[in-house]
Amino acid sequence: MVSSPSPSPDGGKDSNLMRRILVLGFWVQGFRCLPWMAINFFVKDGLNVDPSTLQLLQNSANIPMVGKPLYGVVSDAVYIFGQHRIPYIAIGAFLQAVSWLAIAILSPSGISIFTLSLCLLVSNLGASIAEVANDAIVAGIGKQPTMSPKTSQSSSSGELQSFVWIASSAGGVLGNLLGGIAINRYAPQAMFLIFSLTVALQLFVTITVHESSLNLPKSSSGVGIRKQLSELSVALQKPEIAYSIAWLAASNAIIPALTGTMFFYQTQYLNINSSVLGISKVFGQAAMLLWSIIYNCYLKSVPSKKLIAAIQGVMAVFMLSDLLFVKGVYRSMGVPDSLYVIVFSGLLEVLFFFKILPFNILIAQLCPSGCEGSLMALVASANALSFIVSGYLGVALSSFVGVTGSDFSGFPQALLIQAVCTLLPIYWSSCIPDDKQAKTSKKNE
Repeated sequence: MVSSPSPSPDGGKDSNLMRRILVLGFWVQGFRCLPWMAINFFVKDGLNVDPSTLQLLQNSANIPMVGKPLYGVVSDAVYIFGQHRIPYIAIGAFLQAVSWLAIAILSPSGISIFTLSLCLLVSNLGASIAEVANDAIVAGIGKQPTMSPKTSQSSSSGELQSFVWIASSAGGVLGNLLGGIAINRYAPQAMFLIFSLTVALQLFVTITVHESSLNLPKSSSGVGIRKQLSELSVALQKPEIAYSIAWLAASNAIIPALTGTMFFYQTQYLNINSSVLGISKVFGQAAMLLWSIIYNCYLKSVPSKKLIAAIQGVMAVFMLSDLLFVKGVYRSMGVPDSLYVIVFSGLLEVLFFFKILPFNILIAQLCPSGCEGSLMALVASANALSFIVSGYLGVALSSFVGVTGSDFSGFPQALLIQAVCTLLPIYWSSCIPDDKQAKTSKKNE
């Protein structure tokens, strides 16, 4: 049973403090792109690995993200000093600060791939724990009844979702912009140190706040891990939920990711400046921010199934465009490689996430009351697992066509296969329920 706190004179103060905690948490979440951009150059130039090893490292480091449902259930059921959100944010910040500090103080000659992989795993474990706790706060606030009868609960929740989305995008824009500039002037370790200090600041700010001051809804102490797992199991027994999540995971997993190969092609073969790559990522983050605005203003009425399938088709078109780019078609038309990388590569990198916004709204309509946090964590976990599988498939595809750090003759063939695989999930889009079916299902609960 969930009880909402009664209104208090300090309600506005509590709301402002809660928003500051969320802004900081989601901003740091977006700012994580700063050290991850440096990792690519650190591994390529400092450890002298090939594209396949880089991509294996990138995707294997995301394995802790798959455990998000477990972190969500534990944070829902296990209280630490009477709190079940703030301590987990602090734990996540601590793990990130320690792991990035360790990478920062070790020289390339003194760190092995194994040690680096271990540090990145710990960092992503901390990031995933903090993300789950932050998402749970957003979900909890969204479930509270609004004080004004003129304001609907759904609109309040949607406003908060947009608010934290903007904070995350702002962190991503700044992180990519600073990364693109700093990578030419400083060693990657400097960027690792900057992020480590940033997360340490988040840790300090977080531990000075007690959860009771945030005025969050409190769950009954009788709810345990078994109860949370039972509610999640009931939700997954609904075919429309299970099939939707399966489609989302398959639509990503079936696409062989070639990010490591493309990074080597752009930096090693075309000698694209790192600042261009930074601007490209900034452009992508700005597109993410613009996408949320466009969706909220103009696309809410578009059926989710059609919108998600359309985004999948656009992804395939962009991948075919990458094929033309590698073949030199745009270059022969007078389009500079740097311009293509900034615009098209930046957009393609974030297009995978465009479909998550309408998908999450659809899942929220389908989700039974009481397990929103656990189910959304499961969706995030399935998404993370699908990207890991996609990365491993990309490594296999690159090896199959004979792409290496110095030989990209088979790269166009790999991009063509990638585009075809991207189109296939459109034929399975019937697994995604219509919005009317989702609303009907919600009403029948």
